[in-house]
Amino acid sequence: MCCPSEQTMIEGKLAKMSGIQKLEFNMMNRTLGVWHELPDTLGIESVVASLGMHAEPLTAESKAPDANAAQVEPQAASQRKSSWWPLALAGVAAVGAEVLHFSQSAPEWVIAVVALLAIALCGPSTYKKGWISIKHLNLNINALMSIAVTGAVLIGQWPEAAMVMFLFTVAEMVEAKSLDRARNAIKGLMDLTPDRATVRQSDGTWVEVDVKTVEIGALVRVRPGERIGLDGDVSSGNSTVNQAPITGESLPIEKVVDDPVYAGSINESGSFEYRVTAEADNTTLARIIHAVEEAQSSRAPTQRFVDKFAKIYTPGVFFFAVAIAVFPPLFMGGLWTDWIYRALVLLVVACPCALVISTPVSIVSGLAAAARKGILVKGGVYLEIGAKLSFVALDKTGTITHGKPVQTDYIPLAEMPAVAPQIIAASLGVRSDHPVSQAIARHESLDASTLQQVEHFEALPGRGVKGLIEGQLYHLGNHRLIEELGLDAPQLETSLNQLERQGKTVVALTSATQVFALFAVADTVKDSSQTAIKELHELGIKTMMLTGDNSHTAESIAQRVGIDEARGNLLPADKLAAIGELQNRNHVVGMVGDGINDAPALAKSQIGFAMAAAGTGTAIETADVALMDDDLRKIPAFVRLSRQTAAILKQNIFFALGIKAVFLVFTLMGLATMWMAVFADVGVSLLVVLNGLRLLKK
Repeated sequence: MCCPSEQTMIEGKLAKMSGIQKLEFNMMNRTLGVWHELPDTLGIESVVASLGMHAEPLTAESKAPDANAAQVEPQAASQRKSSWWPLALAGVAAVGAEVLHFSQSAPEWVIAVVALLAIALCGPSTYKKGWISIKHLNLNINALMSIAVTGAVLIGQWPEAAMVMFLFTVAEMVEAKSLDRARNAIKGLMDLTPDRATVRQSDGTWVEVDVKTVEIGALVRVRPGERIGLDGDVSSGNSTVNQAPITGESLPIEKVVDDPVYAGSINESGSFEYRVTAEADNTTLARIIHAVEEAQSSRAPTQRFVDKFAKIYTPGVFFFAVAIAVFPPLFMGGLWTDWIYRALVLLVVACPCALVISTPVSIVSGLAAAARKGILVKGGVYLEIGAKLSFVALDKTGTITHGKPVQTDYIPLAEMPAVAPQIIAASLGVRSDHPVSQAIARHESLDASTLQQVEHFEALPGRGVKGLIEGQLYHLGNHRLIEELGLDAPQLETSLNQLERQGKTVVALTSATQVFALFAVADTVKDSSQTAIKELHELGIKTMMLTGDNSHTAESIAQRVGIDEARGNLLPADKLAAIGELQNRNHVVGMVGDGINDAPALAKSQIGFAMAAAGTGTAIETADVALMDDDLRKIPAFVRLSRQTAAILKQNIFFALGIKAVFLVFTLMGLATMWMAVFADVGVSLLVVLNGLRLLKK
């Protein structure tokens, strides 16, 4: 497939076949997904062949971008090489026909022979595709060009017919080469992964093997300067690793034992060994590539509009051209040859290829540019919505802050007869996955034998945890839980408020009737958070913090980083309601979070930004946009890229329709020629492709 109109032909034929359930086109990668109940694909291949194209089923091994390209590119290169000399001779013949015509140094039949030679050398492919298109009542550029050139020959415009066919063929080749660059934008990521890795064998020797054969748990050695072939955790040694291809981080990262490493990143200095945690087809890089490929297949709103518009536009212009050829000579006394010529020029200009191809090229280029920055965008729709964001809501823990708080205060309030409050709190906290509970457990640094056995442990979302220790029910929870248990007292409230005003999160250890101790925990703000919020404000985007922590902590952190509004003591349902409230105020809302508690709000917002922790599988699979290194500065970078993409989409639509409108006027005035029309059509296609490719440099 090289033209969107060919997609229409394929869709029209296959949709009528029994057993075909769903079709999914990817014009940029020239692939077609077919969901069917047929015994084999021979019928599908036969239908595609009847349309003048060749269908080749992709094997499991060839579904990767590099494998697909490996199959297609040699064939394309061979075709370009074999068509070079006929095209060159056609160019000489077309120029010769023009020279003979203007110099009037040869009879008409000689000019006709030279012109027909040029058309015969470079036109068969266009005529073949055009005839197939006409047979299936589909007006693509090949059909319109075939009609126009044939019409020019019939009315005696020999030199112009030859030059138009030659220029069209050259322009098509240049456009195809430009489109290849967009198609290969993601393939460059795949090339980052080495084919082989040095793996330890069962006998203790180290052997270089194909990365596709390496199993999870294998031990791999990496030398200085090598690319890392698989995801894993460092088991021995240390080094600095450049993981910009995965996370977009500009500086190398220090890696020590137990730190994760990612396929495609570069080991810069030391040598180390790592234990493989993902097979070759399931590495973070492979999941990124797969996600971007799926994003390419989904149609952005502008693309869906353009596709619908093109289906109406092309037939409309075709019938208008017929009217131009017929009505002036019949009813206005015009010359038939003059108005037929104008109609033929209009046909050349009419094809909507430039309009249709402008959107996917821009979207794919934007997706690739985002991936290189460590921003994984799950579809063109989010790239477009990003340009309209007016409000960004952010979770606090793990998003604005590091999410690794430390205990800062311990205030005993009542004596416990048997076990110290710190031990009870640590015993409950170690069972929880909440950062605050974990901070309390870490602070005590108790031996496992010291911790008490907890029975009937239960997490209380947005409140804390509870469990039975030696038959006594204990709670470890926040201010909200204290109030719900009815244990708040003036003296207790004074201590709580004093700590919370310092920006600390306070949890209490309680029974059902008494508060035994308060623990204050403080999180550290990421260095990048304040910069990110400032950049969002410069882009005209307002910000709000949504957190389960108390209101004082929320206000303190919000003031520190410059957030416009902060809301604390929120449950997941409260965060969801806050997003709905912003949307009811006609804001386009983005939600940034990293936890399960944020999932409802992430789903409710127009764009959900997940802090992907450099490749967390769940984040990559479920988020609208995943920030691969948890750096909030990537959100304003995403918004800027979205706005640049939106601007280029508008420019391309303006170029595609505006230039055609100008040539329509010129054509009706008799000022346009057919070779000028070729530049107006294919030239605009090339212009919008090159304009879209500018995003790859962002």
